[in-house]
Amino acid sequence: MKLKHLAILIALAFGITEARADRLVIKGSDTLGAKLVPQLAEQFKAQHPGTTFDIAAEGSTTGIAAIIDGTAQIGMSSRRAKSSEVGPAAAKGKAMKPTIVAFDGIAVIVNSANPIKGLTKKQVEQIFTGDVTDWSAVGGSGGKISVYTRNTSSGTYSDFKELAMKKRDYASGSQKMAGNEQIAAEVGKNPNGVGYVGMAYTKAGGVKALPVDGAVPSAKSVQAHSYPYWRPTFYYTNGEPSGLAKEFVDFTVGPGGQKIVAQVGFVPIK
Repeated sequence: MKLKHLAILIALAFGITEARADRLVIKGSDTLGAKLVPQLAEQFKAQHPGTTFDIAAEGSTTGIAAIIDGTAQIGMSSRRAKSSEVGPAAAKGKAMKPTIVAFDGIAVIVNSANPIKGLTKKQVEQIFTGDVTDWSAVGGSGGKISVYTRNTSSGTYSDFKELAMKKRDYASGSQKMAGNEQIAAEVGKNPNGVGYVGMAYTKAGGVKALPVDGAVPSAKSVQAHSYPYWRPTFYYTNGEPSGLAKEFVDFTVGPGGQKIVAQVGFVPIK
């Protein structure tokens, strides 16, 4: 009887180990984690029955931090890790390994009712830094501009600041949103609203993406680098990924994953 009980306990322990081995924890970027990675996960699960995912899309900073503290196997990020993050990671024996999984364009969006047809890079900088506060100053019909940005844990927040604002501070009255979908929703409700989102979020109701210096954010303009606010997006792992994490990274950058990348609205890496 004791041997039987021991066998059951061993079997249960083995089963728990197997279950944990088939669970992949992914944290980080909302740009990747709100749409793209969940769809990649669904397709991956269809090919790997029994796999479960724990996906938390709370900003690139949280994804990088999760690799440093060991709470995720993959950290999603729409920006490169900063030296202030790489140093502490190395001190903890963690090697921050980036893998580019898709390219993206940060689209400037306004309400669909806004008559403005496009902006220059200078005008975008002026709007988001607060130098310009009324639509009439950039060729619009007038009205106080409402600026919506991501929060400070967002990779898109820091990328847009670098790409579009010469690293200047956002306008003091700008409103910080948790994710791309929240920005699109607010701009869609506000005729004087303006914000920025990844290309996968430009189809939201009530908004339109504006050309910048004549370039529309699209797969073609991002690939050609003719759209000014293009960027790579990343998975971060602790060194070379292994096990289930490696399988998912390989799937993402492989033909099947990159097909989903394009379908969702990102730009494939190949």
